[in-house]
Amino acid sequence: MTDNEQIIRELYRRAEVQDSAGFVELFAPDGYFADISAGQKYVGAAIGKTVDIYATAFPDMHRALEQLIVMGDVVVVQLSLNGTHKGPLALPAGTIEPTGQTIHTPCCDVFRLKDGKVLSFDCYTAATILLAQLGVLANLSAALRA
Repeated sequence: MTDNEQIIRELYRRAEVQDSAGFVELFAPDGYFADISAGQKYVGAAIGKTVDIYATAFPDMHRALEQLIVMGDVVVVQLSLNGTHKGPLALPAGTIEPTGQTIHTPCCDVFRLKDGKVLSFDCYTAATILLAQLGVLANLSAALRA
């Protein structure tokens, strides 16, 4: 296993145990996390918000890593996000109240690292699948509260 793969596996481990501060520690000072499907980019301490948002909405969240591809300082991870929607899910468009539904949502993450730190983390969650699994896609406007 390469050093970069170990760093990314540790990043996911910290997300699994909902250690948002520890998650942020693995990023370079100028690093970022981009939630592509939500149109949000986080820098600095705000990077930890992503862990907190999903931990609140899915307290049993598990990220099942299916494939890791390491190409030097680039790591691509194919995974699924799995959990039960037991808390509010805060999105840029509003908040989805708990539905009690389970998710098994495909996701692809692309990382760029330098000197043992994450420079960029671009997360491509299959948002339409996620929303459909929550049962809110058919009536999205009614599911969101501003």
